[in-house]
Amino acid sequence: MYRRKEYTLLKQRLEEPRHFIQVLMGPRQIGKSTLVKQVIKDLPIPHLLFAADDVPTSQKKWISDCWAQARLMLRAQRLKEMVLVIDEIQKLTGWSETVKKEWDADTYNDVPIKVLLLGSSRVLLERGLADSMAGRYEEIRMSHWSYTEMRDAFGWTFEQYVFYGGYPGSAILISDELRWRDYILSSIVDATINKDILQDTVITKPALLRQTFELCAAYSGEIVSLTKMLGQLQDAGNTTTLAGYINLLSQSGLVDGLQKYAMDKARKRASIPKYQVYNNALKDIYVDKSFQDAQMDRKLWGRIFESAVGCWLMNEAFRHRWALYYWRDGADEVDFVLRRLDKTVAIEVKSNNETDTHGLHVFQEKFHPVQSVIVGQSGIPAEIFLSMDLQELFT
Repeated sequence: MYRRKEYTLLKQRLEEPRHFIQVLMGPRQIGKSTLVKQVIKDLPIPHLLFAADDVPTSQKKWISDCWAQARLMLRAQRLKEMVLVIDEIQKLTGWSETVKKEWDADTYNDVPIKVLLLGSSRVLLERGLADSMAGRYEEIRMSHWSYTEMRDAFGWTFEQYVFYGGYPGSAILISDELRWRDYILSSIVDATINKDILQDTVITKPALLRQTFELCAAYSGEIVSLTKMLGQLQDAGNTTTLAGYINLLSQSGLVDGLQKYAMDKARKRASIPKYQVYNNALKDIYVDKSFQDAQMDRKLWGRIFESAVGCWLMNEAFRHRWALYYWRDGADEVDFVLRRLDKTVAIEVKSNNETDTHGLHVFQEKFHPVQSVIVGQSGIPAEIFLSMDLQELFT
């Protein structure tokens, strides 16, 4: 079975002496539970694994019951240490307070139980962690599958990755595009919006939230003002509502609105967003052409291609906690700007036969990035760029 790179990090963390709760975080259907099962199978430490799938949301006492079983096993088998894994913990109301209480009790009594938490909702996990878990946990961030992972695990070509995105569960379905689209819509889009967002967030217009996602996904890779977006939505409300919905969709690993790069933070916040999905499957389910026909439409394929590069950058930025922007000044534009601490990298994506790099030169003169990269025509081939360790760009 294919192992993602987070396997090694998680295994190392769980083999270390007990210091922090480990929280495995990421969007739906990217293999978090599979990774955990791989790790605990190979750990030389006994473990207990519980899942809150069918537990009533109000039963946070269930968490204490899981902990009690772990302590009993520890004492009964005279173990030096053990790992307690709780999956889908975010489904239980007030889970973070109970986890904090049990963890602190073990810390006070020198009980050597290591704890791993994970769940399908990044939104609810982050909210719970922010409530009362400060100083007690470490995050391991898992992103959507990359081109190299889909290639190595499923034998995909670069073009297949560009169109079908990086959901491993969809790999066996791409020979039947209707089944593939149904899977992405039901298992990813519907599940994320209905279970992760609407379950614990008061949304006055759920239909508008869904429409906002669909429009942002269709516009992935394009710069569109919120005012123009409102004109295409039914019962749209105002731009503040729309911006709030986009923020929720971003926290859920679906789509974000990138801000314009500027030295002034106020100008960043006031900028027109550039929409970018986290996984190109989320854009291409709304493309009215098949994989083969999309490749024949050079203008359409160019937009899909740029969005695929943006997906890679979005996920790497999430994993490493970098910032990702775009830049535009009049007619001059740079597709993506990565920022880590005080270092900036400018990235221009060229599909088809585009050769104009004037915007990149203007950006270099204004902001002096440590690297300026052209991806595609007359630059780094996209297959190579999407296989790179992007940390090297900052050196």
